[in-house]
Amino acid sequence: MSISSINYSSSVLGSQIRNINQQLTDLSTQLSTGKLSQSYSGMGTNEGFAIAGRAQLSNIAGYTDTITNVNVSINLANTALQSLTKIRSTVQTGSANTAQDLNVNGQTIAQNTAAAQFGSMVGVLNTQTGNRYLFSGTAVNTQSVADAGDIINGTTTQAGFKTVMAERQAADLGANGMGRLVQTHATPSTVVQVSEDVPGSPFGLKLKAASSTLTGATLTGPSGSPVSFSIDLNGNNPSNGDKLSIQFTLPDGTTEQIDLTASTATPTPLGSFAIDPGQPNAVPPVAPDPNITASNLNTALNTAIKKLAGTSLVAASAVTAGDNFFNTASSAIGAPKTSQAGPTVPISGATALSGTSPTDSIAPGFAAGDTLTVNGTTLTFVTTGATGNELNVGDSIQTLLSKIDGITGTSKPSTVHGGSITINTDDAASLNITSSNTGALGSLGFATTPVTATQPPLRVGSSPASSATTLVNGSATTVKWYLGNDGPGSARSTAMARVDDSVTVQYGAQANEDAIRRQLQAIAVFGTFSTSPTGQYSGGQVAALSLRVTQALTQQPGQQRIEDIQTDIAMAQNTMKDASTRQTQAKAQLQTIIDQAESASPDQVASEILSLQNALQASYQVTSNLAQLSLVKFL
Repeated sequence: MSISSINYSSSVLGSQIRNINQQLTDLSTQLSTGKLSQSYSGMGTNEGFAIAGRAQLSNIAGYTDTITNVNVSINLANTALQSLTKIRSTVQTGSANTAQDLNVNGQTIAQNTAAAQFGSMVGVLNTQTGNRYLFSGTAVNTQSVADAGDIINGTTTQAGFKTVMAERQAADLGANGMGRLVQTHATPSTVVQVSEDVPGSPFGLKLKAASSTLTGATLTGPSGSPVSFSIDLNGNNPSNGDKLSIQFTLPDGTTEQIDLTASTATPTPLGSFAIDPGQPNAVPPVAPDPNITASNLNTALNTAIKKLAGTSLVAASAVTAGDNFFNTASSAIGAPKTSQAGPTVPISGATALSGTSPTDSIAPGFAAGDTLTVNGTTLTFVTTGATGNELNVGDSIQTLLSKIDGITGTSKPSTVHGGSITINTDDAASLNITSSNTGALGSLGFATTPVTATQPPLRVGSSPASSATTLVNGSATTVKWYLGNDGPGSARSTAMARVDDSVTVQYGAQANEDAIRRQLQAIAVFGTFSTSPTGQYSGGQVAALSLRVTQALTQQPGQQRIEDIQTDIAMAQNTMKDASTRQTQAKAQLQTIIDQAESASPDQVASEILSLQNALQASYQVTSNLAQLSLVKFL
C-alpha cells in the first residue's frame, strides 16, 4: 500500500506561500513607487482624507492661477495710474508758471505741453492686458476712451470739446462782451444801473453783492428778477477815496469783485472814477456836476466789467465748458417765481416752504402731511419738531435744498439766485424728484414732474449762442469721450475674482472715475484753450485760466485722488498676497495628509519584505521536507 503525495497547490501551506508571494509583490511595488497601492481600494481607511485633500490642492492651484492673472492686471493698472500722476505733475508745474508768452496760435508753451500730455493720458487710459481694457469697467472689450483727436476736434457728425468750449464762451460773454450784463445810465442822471439780461440763465456774470461808501449815494440791490443793482448819487458828489464794490459769481462758481474808488487825482488812477471838479477858474465859476461824476462812474464800471468778462469770465467759461463736456454731473433749474408784490420780490433761500409769513416773496403752500420724494427717499412735511427725513412747513427753501443735497450727495450745493432754484447733482441720470403736492412743487419753478436734470454732455441751447438762455442734452450731436461701463455700482466692483474659498477681491477701474475725469478735464481745458496773440485781454485770460487749472490739479480735501485708486488696488493685491501665503501653508499640510494616507515608508516596507522573505524561506524549507516524506521514512 502506498501513500499519496501532498497536493501542494490545494494545501494550506501552499496557500500561505502564495499569500506571502503576493505580499512580497505588493511590498516591492510600494518600495518602487512609494505608494501604498495603485488603486483607491487598496489605500486603506484614510484614503477619504487624501481624496478631500487632493480636491483642495486642485482648488488652490486654480486660485494660484487666478492670483497670477489678477496681479498682472493690477501691476499694469498701477503702472498706468503712476503715469497719470506724472502727467498731472508735469501739467501742474507748467500751469503754475507765471510766464504767459503767447505763440502765433495764441497758446503758451505750458499749454502746448498740456495738449501733448492729454494725448498721452488718453493712451494710458486705453491700456490693455491681453484683449481686456483696464479702465472700461465691465465693458472689458470696449476701448475705454475715444481717440484724443476725436475728443478735442470732433468727427464729421459730432462736435468735439473745442466746439463746445467756443459755444459756451460766446454764450457767457454775450453780444456786447459784458458777460450778459445790461448797463444803463441816462444822461443827464446820477443813477447807474446794472442788471442780468435774463432771469434763470446759466450763462454770464451773476450779481452776488454790492456795497458802497459813496457819500450821499443810495445803493439798491442786488435784487429783483432779473437781478439788478443801482447806485444813485442823489445829486451829490462822493468824497475822495469813497468806494463802490460789486461781487460777481462766475459760471465755475468762483467769485470776483470790482472795486471803484472816487478820485480827484489827475490822471485818474486805475480802478478809480473821476469826481467832477467843476471849473472853479471859469468866469463865472462852474460848480462840480454830480451828473458828470455819475457818467464817469458809469464809464469806469463799464470798463471794469468788460475787463472782468474778457479775462476771468473767459477762463471760468472754459472751465465750465470742460464740466459740461466731461462731467456726468448736471442741474435741474426751476423757472423764477415772484410774489404778487411784483418782480422786485423774487423767491429766495429764506422763503418759507409754507409761504405763510408776510415777508415771504411767494407762497409755495406745502402743508403738514405733504411729501417730497428725492431719488427714492421720502421727505415728509410736519407742522413742527421735524427730525430725520422731515421738514417743518415753516422751514426755508434753503433748508429744503440742503436736505435734497444730503440725499443726492452732490459735491456742488444747490442754490437760489435771482428768483431761480438750481438743484445740482453729481449724477444727472439719477435725479428724480416728485411731490404729493404738485402745485407747491410747481410754485418753486418746477412745472413738470418728476423733476429731472438735463443729461450731459451739455450744449448751448440755441443760436446765436450769445443770446442763448438754456443748456440742453447734447449727447446726439457731441462726441462721447468715455466709452466704457458707467454703472451701476462702484468702479472697483466691475472686476472681481475669488482668490480663496471665502475671499474675493475687487480690482476694477473706470476712466470716468472722479479723480481721473477731473484730471483729464483740466488738462483738456488747458491744452485746448487758445486766444488772440495780440488781444487786449489775452494775457489776463491765460493767467486766469492757468490759476484755475493749477487749482483743479491740486488735490482738495474730500475729493477722490488717483492715489486713492492705487491704494484700493494695492489692498486687493495685499489680500491676494495673504491668501497666497495661507494657501502655501495649506498645501504643505494637505500634502502631508495625502502622503500619510497613501505613501509607504521605505524602511518599514524593507523590514516587512525581509520578514516575509524569511517566512517564505522557512515555508519553502517545510514544503521541501514535506515533499520528501514517505511511509518508509515515516516508519
